[in-house]
Amino acid sequence: MMILTMVRSGLAAALVALAPLTALAFDTSARAAYVLDVGTGTVLLSKNADEPLPPASMSKLMTLYVAFEALREGRLTLDETLPVSTHAMSYKGSTMFLNTQDKVRVEDLLRGIIVLSGNDACVVIAEALSPDGTEAGFARYMTQRAKQLGMTNSTFANSNGWPAAGHRMSVHDLAILANRLIVDFPEFYPLFAEEQYRFDGRAPSNTRNRNPLLTLDIGADGLKTGHTSEAGYGLVGSAQQDGRRVIFVISGIDTETTRAEEAAAIVNWSFRQFAEKTVARSDTPIARAEVWMGRDQTVGLVPVSDLTVLLPVLLNDDVPAEVVYSGPVQAPIAEGQELAELVLRPEGLPEIRRPLVADQAVPYGGFTVRLKTAAGLLLGRALEQTGGAL
Repeated sequence: MMILTMVRSGLAAALVALAPLTALAFDTSARAAYVLDVGTGTVLLSKNADEPLPPASMSKLMTLYVAFEALREGRLTLDETLPVSTHAMSYKGSTMFLNTQDKVRVEDLLRGIIVLSGNDACVVIAEALSPDGTEAGFARYMTQRAKQLGMTNSTFANSNGWPAAGHRMSVHDLAILANRLIVDFPEFYPLFAEEQYRFDGRAPSNTRNRNPLLTLDIGADGLKTGHTSEAGYGLVGSAQQDGRRVIFVISGIDTETTRAEEAAAIVNWSFRQFAEKTVARSDTPIARAEVWMGRDQTVGLVPVSDLTVLLPVLLNDDVPAEVVYSGPVQAPIAEGQELAELVLRPEGLPEIRRPLVADQAVPYGGFTVRLKTAAGLLLGRALEQTGGAL
């Protein structure tokens, strides 16, 4: 149940949401971390979430997003073959071992980026889509596109996350990007769950997906690992269980083993320690607002639809809440008219704000109502002037 407080204030609209809090103090060794319950939009964990950090290969997700957009718009096709430049071939680290004699299918390049984390494959895509044909030009375009998608702490210097001055992303931005990939491109998202990809038999030592969660049977289905000596070990991950999806990002982990352990622990914690609960129903008023000059003196306040929120499973059923509205509300009032805001403050989680609407119409009162209202107003003023004695 909710512990409800009514707040009637003309300044209700000036109230602002609190910043996300760390939920139930999950202890991570990551330099930065962010965990989001997608369905409810609840931030379960936020640590240095908006600090721009070296993202390593996790920034390949932005190259993939731009490539998926190009495929959808017809500027690329999966069967199209692309040439490999000397610049693309020059990259070391994790590669598909491409050379300048190759003409590679776009579909192979996508799998080479997702499964094999190919630095060279990223550059081939980048040079094909770049406004000026260069990787640097593509990086500038990625930076611009990222900001349009709401990633305000991301700046790209290349297409693959190779260490470079100014190449930065926040874990919050990476979570935004992961969610956009899942929502915007459901036709391509299954590629992120592929555990193995053998390209042309030329790289037998680089055939397996580095995501340590894909083989654990915990609902993990993406997205991308990253590692450089500067960035440490990181992972943008997502998992789905019983209709709930969680996206998480960890960055700056010391070892590959620790990354795998923490990622698995985050998934387990997210699904086992939180549950969705219905705290208010659209057919049952949770409060009543005073009405001015209406046929009725009050009107019921209900959520637009049944209100289901994510709460810690160990939290008791009493959730502190308040209804905020500016009143009394002037009649006439239409059924479904937004009149108030419900503010929930579950312990250890960000506060939750949802609109409340009128459960029925309240027409303007007739002559008798107006007369009674005026008389009551005059009586109130007289009592104020006489100190309550008439």
